[in-house]
Amino acid sequence: MGAMCWPSESELNVIRTKVAEMSGRDSKEVKVVESPYRICPLGAHIDHQGGVVSAMTIDKGILLGFVPSDDSQVLIQSGQFNGELRFSIDEPQLPRSAAESNNSGEVKSSSSSHEEFSWGNYIRGALYALQKRGNHLKKGIIGFISGAEGLDSSGLSSSAAVGVAYLLAFESANNLVISPSENIEYDRLIENEYLGLKNGILDQSAILLSSYGCLTCMNCKTKEYMLIRSPELNGNHTNDVMKKFKILLAFSGLKQALTTNPGYNQRVAECREAANILLHASGSKELEPLLSNVEPEAYEKHKDKLDPNLAKRSEHYFSENKRVIEGLEAWESGNLEKFGKLISASGLSSIQNYESGCEPLIQLYEILLKAPGMYGARFSGAGFRGCCIAFVDADKALDAASFVRNEYRKIQPELASQISDDGAVLICDAGDCARVI
Repeated sequence: MGAMCWPSESELNVIRTKVAEMSGRDSKEVKVVESPYRICPLGAHIDHQGGVVSAMTIDKGILLGFVPSDDSQVLIQSGQFNGELRFSIDEPQLPRSAAESNNSGEVKSSSSSHEEFSWGNYIRGALYALQKRGNHLKKGIIGFISGAEGLDSSGLSSSAAVGVAYLLAFESANNLVISPSENIEYDRLIENEYLGLKNGILDQSAILLSSYGCLTCMNCKTKEYMLIRSPELNGNHTNDVMKKFKILLAFSGLKQALTTNPGYNQRVAECREAANILLHASGSKELEPLLSNVEPEAYEKHKDKLDPNLAKRSEHYFSENKRVIEGLEAWESGNLEKFGKLISASGLSSIQNYESGCEPLIQLYEILLKAPGMYGARFSGAGFRGCCIAFVDADKALDAASFVRNEYRKIQPELASQISDDGAVLICDAGDCARVI
């Protein structure tokens, strides 16, 4: 593990004290799950097509303090939402589509907010996933969960971090030894089956597999992964290389996706349609219509058969896949300048070829490119809400953050006014994988 500052001892003490008050136990008995948020420097919008993607965690995320219950009861409170959740692990957990008509024991809250009533879904989903795979749990948990303020709905995979945190807490409380690869599958069950979300496994894979000093690379078609460590650079060790840059999170103020842009599902359908045309043209129509099943040579030979819209989607996929491979090489050689340029090129292709993003996020991306010490920037997520990520020279991070904050306020004063000055641009370091301490 590298020298990281998250979580601080004071943050841990707040969590431990809260759980001790809830449970009547000594704070020394309280364990804490650190479940970090993730970023995806390269590999935008190609995971659903079986592409190769990169990821790393940051030094911010979810903290879940807990102690095992004396029985099967679960008691959870949240630092973000009102109320508390109580239920027994002996209760059968049904996927939300089946459970919505059965309003048994849910979050007890003084607020009528749907979000506050549903924040307990992820812990129920964790129990569902563990039980479905044949794990017999005897103990519940008493816990308090808290996320980094303002980072939900920001494209940093906070939902996957929450799911992973609950899985690790249940497993620790019941002395279950579960591998990271198994927990990736368990979190997929939470997202895909229990909650009915149609997403892949990039987020939970990054959270569970990442290692400080490494870039996590995953082949989304084969599910194989590897950790790419930046080697010595100019005679310095990896930890010194990691000190060469900071990660900026620049927030747009948009909390909800703008509805004027076609959505995620439409982009996926267009990629599949393009793959179907290319596979038929190359004599491989029996393969699943994914762009990863189209050989680059076949794409070059038959891309003129695609209409302009599908041609853009395909161009993004094949150029992004190439950028990921080049980016891994740049990271491995310690070439931050080239790595950053590839990130910026990824951002541009996302705008021009994948046609994601909205005006505020695009403006924020363009401002970041002009900031002092900038290596590279792109959207975090699809660019319809949330933030942009950027890699910047560590020595110029403060100047870059100030520049971005001021320039964005000039262009989007109303949105910028919804963000505190301290929260508009965050300076982060790389993180490690999720763990129990």
